[in-house]
Amino acid sequence: EKNGLVAFPVGNSGCQMGGWWRKEVKTVEDLQGIKIRMSGLGGQILNRVGAVSQTLAPADIYPALERGTIDAAEWIGPYDDEKLGFVEVAPYYYYPGWWESGLAFHAFINLEEWNQLPKSYQEALRVASQAVNTDVLASYDALNPAALRRLIAAGAKLRPFSKEILDRCYDVAVEVYDEISADNATFKEISGSMLDFRKEENLWWQVAEYSMDTINISTSRK
Repeated sequence: EKNGLVAFPVGNSGCQMGGWWRKEVKTVEDLQGIKIRMSGLGGQILNRVGAVSQTLAPADIYPALERGTIDAAEWIGPYDDEKLGFVEVAPYYYYPGWWESGLAFHAFINLEEWNQLPKSYQEALRVASQAVNTDVLASYDALNPAALRRLIAAGAKLRPFSKEILDRCYDVAVEVYDEISADNATFKEISGSMLDFRKEENLWWQVAEYSMDTINISTSRK
């Protein structure tokens, strides 16, 4: 509203992957000087950890990886990544994409135009947005498993980020958020609300969702 807009979530990618890497990265030391296609807050955090983030258009990522101009690139997840052929030039496929653990797509509508719509039209847009928001996440959840299998068959080497790397990036992320919050009241308000909610929600998730998922995953591996 402060910016003259109405916003509706219209989809979510779910937790994204940690990108395609030309070589393995096991420690924070391995990240030093690594050139990675990354933007936004994730890029700022990795820069402070020692990597070098770069912004590239989608069409430029593959040739940059192929030539070695960059060492790694993050995109979205198996279903979308498969289309761009990254497995051919950067075989190490890392997870999770901690910088985008649930990327929400949004539709932005001019507030003045919105206010001129009949109430029934406004409600129709709200309901349509809710439906699309659910459908997009459901589609990614349904399509990513098969795509991941195909990528592994094509030579992708699935790797988890080490605890050392994840812990260091988390600590730096907190520092970055605190610094931004000190100069940006809106960021402080929004991020503070999100983090407070996350703390409370994690209390419930570790009792129900996390424990149930752990059981399901461990038993399915037997």
